Amino acid sequence: MKTLYLRIVVTFVLISLVSSLFALWIAGFYYQSQLKDENERKVTRIGEEIRALYGQTSGLDFDVYLKHIANMGFQIYAVNERLEGAYYGRPFKHEKLEPEQIRNVLAGGTYDGIRKERGLLLGFFENSLRNSVGLPIQVGEQSYALFIRPDLEQQIGEIRLFMAVLMGVAFMSSVALIVIFSRSIVRPVKHLTRATHQIVGGHYDVALNVSRRDEIGNLARDFTAMAQSLKQLDEMRQEFVANVSHEIQSPLTSIQGFAQTILDREATPEEAERYLTIIVKESNRLSSLSKQLLTLAALDKEAGLIRKTSFRLDEQIRQALIVTEWQWSEKRLNVEPELAEIVVSADPQLLYQVWFNLIVNAIKFSRPGGTIRIETAVEREVAVTVTDTGIGIGEEELPHIFERFYKADKSRTPARSGSGLGLAIVRRIVELHGGSVSVSSNPGEGSAFTVRLPYR
Repeated sequence: MKTLYLRIVVTFVLISLVSSLFALWIAGFYYQSQLKDENERKVTRIGEEIRALYGQTSGLDFDVYLKHIANMGFQIYAVNERLEGAYYGRPFKHEKLEPEQIRNVLAGGTYDGIRKERGLLLGFFENSLRNSVGLPIQVGEQSYALFIRPDLEQQIGEIRLFMAVLMGVAFMSSVALIVIFSRSIVRPVKHLTRATHQIVGGHYDVALNVSRRDEIGNLARDFTAMAQSLKQLDEMRQEFVANVSHEIQSPLTSIQGFAQTILDREATPEEAERYLTIIVKESNRLSSLSKQLLTLAALDKEAGLIRKTSFRLDEQIRQALIVTEWQWSEKRLNVEPELAEIVVSADPQLLYQVWFNLIVNAIKFSRPGGTIRIETAVEREVAVTVTDTGIGIGEEELPHIFERFYKADKSRTPARSGSGLGLAIVRRIVELHGGSVSVSSNPGEGSAFTVRLPYR
């Protein structure tokens, strides 16, 4: 059985067979425990009525009488004292009966063959002389042993045939319906299999029936969502590789070009010094990019990364302002820190990276002479807002600024160059601390980044 369809069909057919046999066994058990004795008593009463009727009829030939009784739906075996017997009605299939049993009936006893028969339900239908009731009957001066049982073939033959046809048709119909409707079960599984092969081949646009409201429908919807997630992940991977390649290739090209110019001695000493300065800057840019990539890779792993301690948040933000003082002083920016004394429980190194990145971004995109304001507030959570009066961010770009390598400033001037990873690192660190980061901005008016963290 190599296919799911064949397995389902065979399983259902076996279930039908086993259930039918089990139902037959239960019916036989019920017959043996509840109906067998009653059936024997009914046949005995019929035999007694046959004997009594003959006793009330004078001058009737015993042989003719038994033939008429047999024609009414009975099988009869009459044995005289010399153990000479005659059969009336449809012949018995099995005619074996012990002489002692016959003599016992001739002596005035009875024979309870139906009760003694040990078969299950099939014992009720067994056409056997031993599956009969034996009674003594007096015919003139001679004693006879009369063995009698209902002729089921004559009495309920049509019903037996009807039931056999009914059960056969029901079984074959059930098999046919199983074969047909199993396809409706297997068909969506086959579609899922084909869709899986498409995804393995790199094709993520799969079409599945998601309108069903059962487990298969739920599976199809989840599978479609998974395929879309894989597609987005693959697109992100390709974009990530392209962005990394671009970010690495640009400084490498500059470094190689200027270095080759110096080696070829085509530059004056002043130009060579300027070229070397550019090479150092591009090398630093490559170094910063590699560090940020390593940081993101470590943040994605999460495990064992967060080492929380209690520290003064306001002091940490002041330290970040001191480290970046030469940058905002060079652009003549006004820095207005409004920092309340707050103690938080967090990873100090990671959280420092958040404030450093936000402050550096604010400096980078502020116009000379602008203002940077840093405010803290505590309610149910700690809120830190970094506001600048820079170029701002367009509304269509706001949903994407925390994506890796996304750059809202498409000009990429040297003064505003970057890898596009700073805000992605900020969001990841804040999420690892159970917080959130949001931004509001208007083009030409500036931006405000708000970080919210659990309080202690």
